[in-house]
Amino acid sequence: YDIIFATTFGHMDPTMIVAKDFPKVVFEHCSGYKKNDKNMGNYFMRMYQGEYLAGYMAGLMGYKNVGTVATQPIPEPVRGINAFTIGLKKGLTEAGVAHDPKKVNTVVWLKSWRDATNETLLAETLVGRGHDLIRQMADTPESAQAACRKGVPAIGYGIDVADQADCALVSSEWNWGVYYVDAVKRVMAGTWKPAEVWWGFEKQGIVMSPFNARVPSEVQQKVLAEKAKLASGMDNIFAGPLNDQMGKEKISAGHKASDPDLLTMRWLVEGVSGKIPD
Repeated sequence: YDIIFATTFGHMDPTMIVAKDFPKVVFEHCSGYKKNDKNMGNYFMRMYQGEYLAGYMAGLMGYKNVGTVATQPIPEPVRGINAFTIGLKKGLTEAGVAHDPKKVNTVVWLKSWRDATNETLLAETLVGRGHDLIRQMADTPESAQAACRKGVPAIGYGIDVADQADCALVSSEWNWGVYYVDAVKRVMAGTWKPAEVWWGFEKQGIVMSPFNARVPSEVQQKVLAEKAKLASGMDNIFAGPLNDQMGKEKISAGHKASDPDLLTMRWLVEGVSGKIPD
C-alpha cells in the first residue's frame, strides 16, 4: 500500500515503528502528536467547534441543567466539554434565561471511549437527577438512546444519531473523508510532506447534522450564523476572559488560547460541575 491511515490514538507508537521499517510508504496517524520528518504525519479535526455550536443551540433553547456523559479524561474531551459549556452559557445569556453561571453542565466520566452498559446507566442516572438534556460524547449512541427512552432530549456525537435516537436535537459529526482525499491526492502528486494537521469548519473537517424539527427556525439561523464565522476562520471560542471552575482566570481579556494550549487542556471552564478524574 502507498498510504496507510492509522485511525486510533493507540496506534501512534506502533505506527512510528512501522513507518521506520517501511520508508517508502506514507503513514498518517489520527489524533496523535508524534511524526517524523520523512514519511509519517498526523491529522485531527477541531470537534470542539461543533461542540460549541451544539451548546449554543441548547442554551438558546433554554436548557440550563445539561448532563454530559464524557469519555476519557484527556485534553480532547476536556476541550469539548469546555467549548460546549461556553456555547451553552452564551446561548442562555442571549435567550435571557436565568441560570446558575457556575453550574449549567454536569459531567460524569466513562473512563473509556465506549462502554454501552455504562453509557446507558450514566445517562439514566443523569435524567433521574433532573437534568434536562443529555450530551452524548462517545461515538456510540447508547447515552442518547437512553435519554430518548426517558423522554429527555439529547445531542449526538461522531455521526448523526437521529436514526438511532430520534430525540437528538442535532449531532456534531466527524468528516474524515475530506482529509483522506486531500492526503491521497498529495501523495499521488508527489507533494505530500509530514505535517501536523488540525482542520475545522473552514475545511469541512467537521459538520453538523440536520436539526431536529423541535429546534426553532430562529435558533437554527443563529447557530448557522456562528458556524459561518467559524468557517471563515473566526475561531474565538476560547477568547478571554475565561475562568476555571474555581473562578481563577485562565485566559485574560484580549487573549485567546493557542493551539498548544488547546491540545494540552487539563482544566474545566466555569459552568461545569464535576471534576477531571485521575
